[in-house]
Amino acid sequence: MRNIIVFIRVYFTFFIFVFLLILSLMMLFKYNKYHNAVYSEAASEITGVISKKYNDVAYYFDLKRVNDSLVRANEELYNKLRADYELPDTVINSYIDGLVLDSVPNARKYLYRNAKVIRNSVSQPNNYIILHRGRKQGVNNEMGVISPNGGVVGTVVEVSNNYAMVMSLLHSQSNVSARLKNGGETGTIKWDGKERDVLLLKDISKAARISQGDTVITSGFSYKFPEGLIIGRVINIINDKSSSTYTVRVRPSFDFENLQYAYVIENLQAAEPNELLEKAKNK
Repeated sequence: MRNIIVFIRVYFTFFIFVFLLILSLMMLFKYNKYHNAVYSEAASEITGVISKKYNDVAYYFDLKRVNDSLVRANEELYNKLRADYELPDTVINSYIDGLVLDSVPNARKYLYRNAKVIRNSVSQPNNYIILHRGRKQGVNNEMGVISPNGGVVGTVVEVSNNYAMVMSLLHSQSNVSARLKNGGETGTIKWDGKERDVLLLKDISKAARISQGDTVITSGFSYKFPEGLIIGRVINIINDKSSSTYTVRVRPSFDFENLQYAYVIENLQAAEPNELLEKAKNK
């Protein structure tokens, strides 16, 4: 207590000066219109700068929550796509008093689930991605995986209770049925292990008309991916004169190295066609 009193006595004159200075400035700004206007403008500008800095800091620390909410919103939008529903080609009709009743309701075919990428490789001959979503969260082997922008990522090959391993398109054994969006010619997307930003679309007929920038999409022939998902765009064509088909170099639709979230696709109608294939193999 004694030290505080001594401190005040030593700096008493300074405190009085500061008090009178603040009082005089308050009176000046309050009773003088010009100075009041200048003060208000400066105060508003300073307050605005401080508020902006504060909001920038708060926004930075809030990015994770915002990103997570966008991922969930994107998942909901994927699950509302028209392509997620598919009916049999021939409906069953019942005739009652001359009225035709369609007895087949809308049937969901594809279900999307978001997943956090916790490990990813792009520089190996065989690259894998690990997702923090596994068997307990509805993921099983042979499910397709896409990026937030709808680009094809790869296929689930191993599943534990809470994690899933995805064979990336950047894998020597990966192959996805694809087609050219403009011409409709189908082929297979593979990777030669050389460039991580170049895929190869093989087995395209030399009768096809292909241009740089053409879009390559999923063909829909695989039960893992819906038709029309983007794979990438044509860079150029490799014309092997000893072959009757083209090999097309394709730029992926997203950067595999920066993949942070993904969506796992479950085909709810895959069991029946797979059962038919198994029966055909066993004959």
